[in-house]
Amino acid sequence: MSIGVAPGIDEIRAAAERIRGFVRRTPLLPAAPVRNGADHARGLLLKLESLQVTGSFKPRGAINAVLSLPPDTLRRGIVTASGGNHGLAVAYAGYATGAPATIFLPRSVARDKVANVEGWGARAVVTGEDWDESNRAALQHAEAESLAYIHAFADPDVIAGQGTVALEILDESPELDTLIVAIGGGGLISGIAIAAKALKPGIRIVGVEPTGAPTLHASIAAASLVVLPSLGTAAVTLAPRRSEALNLAIVTATVERIALVEDSEMFDAARWLWNEAGVAAELSGAAAVAAVLAGCYRPEAGERVCAVVCGAGKDALVAPEPPGRLLG
Repeated sequence: MSIGVAPGIDEIRAAAERIRGFVRRTPLLPAAPVRNGADHARGLLLKLESLQVTGSFKPRGAINAVLSLPPDTLRRGIVTASGGNHGLAVAYAGYATGAPATIFLPRSVARDKVANVEGWGARAVVTGEDWDESNRAALQHAEAESLAYIHAFADPDVIAGQGTVALEILDESPELDTLIVAIGGGGLISGIAIAAKALKPGIRIVGVEPTGAPTLHASIAAASLVVLPSLGTAAVTLAPRRSEALNLAIVTATVERIALVEDSEMFDAARWLWNEAGVAAELSGAAAVAAVLAGCYRPEAGERVCAVVCGAGKDALVAPEPPGRLLG
């Protein structure tokens, strides 16, 4: 599959077969019963990709892309850039296939993610202030060493792998009306939207971005790719300054709207997930739930909604509790 061509449902189904045994089929659970936020959470389903190997949905795309490489290319090694989760996934893909992996990470990355990348046997290179700068370094390294580069969100094989999340959700809950999905660069929502719309054309896809990194929200408003002049969110895995044309085209065609959430609302949602469901989510993992709890997306009466909890983390446990702030 060539870069720049969106995968279809056949490629996503093929990806599901290719990655079988390398990733987990994650649980789809009702949020209820809950104490706080009950009105917002009534009927909400949670797709717990936080329980995926390496702690996020990312291995689906990484494994699919790596297994799609020619064997000789794979043996030479793989390179990527990441805010953390995709890097962990490519490190895992290298470990699972025996391929040497080099992961470029920005200086804002969480220290434990650097350690986890190295724990999977990959080389971690911390450089650049954000993902975009790390990505430029990764591309230069891949070209200089003639190594395969795995893009975090614009590689069609990565997008196809991420789309397998929707196959699992709709297999278990075909009556769903709405899927709510966090957006970083747009790989997850691109794959989910392609698969979900192919299986159920009337389904509603809602994206969620931080107010401090509205990359695709701004690009859709401008009808062209926008480079954000600055970033202002602690959810660094949702914070590229620029998406790619492929993702913008898919999201423009398939996503009904993009809701923006504050960091404080993601912290609240992460705490809610921990207190109500025992789910440990990082800010990005809690973003889709935050959109519902904070009222940034308000389901209609009887609307069947699933929020993808896309990444694990300890943000609920380390964030200070704001005084006098309650959900409900």
